[in-house]
Amino acid sequence: MPKIKSHIVDWTALNSDHNLHKSPAKGHTHMAKVELDRITVRGLDLCKQVIGQQSFTSYFLFLLTGKQPSEKLILATDATLIAIAEHGLVPSVQAARMTLAAAPDALQGAVAAGLLGCGSVILGASETAGLLLVELLRVSESSGESLDQCAERKLQEIRKSRSALPGFGHPTHKLGDPRAEKLLSLAHELDIAGPHIQALEALDRQVEGVYQRKLPMNVSAAIPAVLLDAGFPVGALKGVPLLARTASLVAHLLEEQIRPIGFKLSDAGDEAIEYDGPT
Repeated sequence: MPKIKSHIVDWTALNSDHNLHKSPAKGHTHMAKVELDRITVRGLDLCKQVIGQQSFTSYFLFLLTGKQPSEKLILATDATLIAIAEHGLVPSVQAARMTLAAAPDALQGAVAAGLLGCGSVILGASETAGLLLVELLRVSESSGESLDQCAERKLQEIRKSRSALPGFGHPTHKLGDPRAEKLLSLAHELDIAGPHIQALEALDRQVEGVYQRKLPMNVSAAIPAVLLDAGFPVGALKGVPLLARTASLVAHLLEEQIRPIGFKLSDAGDEAIEYDGPT
């Protein structure tokens, strides 16, 4: 009789091997410690040293970095949060309002539904555009080429790959996004305009020549340029539109409870789409 291969797992051996690579018994965090009579956040007593002494934007930046932010960074972050918070019945808002219409008891679910679509096209484009600016600066520094040369080559690559160009073009603001213009103007007023805005300006100069049509920059390009030049951490760029849009979604959902349009949005979608499948 042929020998049957055993499928019994030797858990002792597996556990022994796992023990050789397991993590230390305790992890570590710099964020917060909660005790019986106090909450310590990034080394500060929350009740004695933070509440009533910092704005929410300042506290957000402090949470991110563990350092007291400069006044210019606070102003820049505040401006970008305001710029991206509200923009009408965009997909994230429609998703949230229709979710609340279907589940009136789940405000948190409706907010989450609105945020889940934060991707490379809507909201998340700020992060993608910011990474593009960082890459342009890195390549320019390492190659010795000008930002305009690097921008033109990168735009050619993006167009050839048929990828979306983050931070440029807008279905409504076809002549230029007023939010982007205001943020860049504010950066110059605050004297924080630096290399990331220079990289964005290089892209803006080259984009029409590469794409053979006007593609004005939008707010998702201005936000990372201004923030990064002000000292905002690149790894948290997507957090700005997420935080800003959360505030707007809560406001929309309050209005949805009073003046509901969630099902109207659903009906409008149904009316706009024609069935062309088998009859």
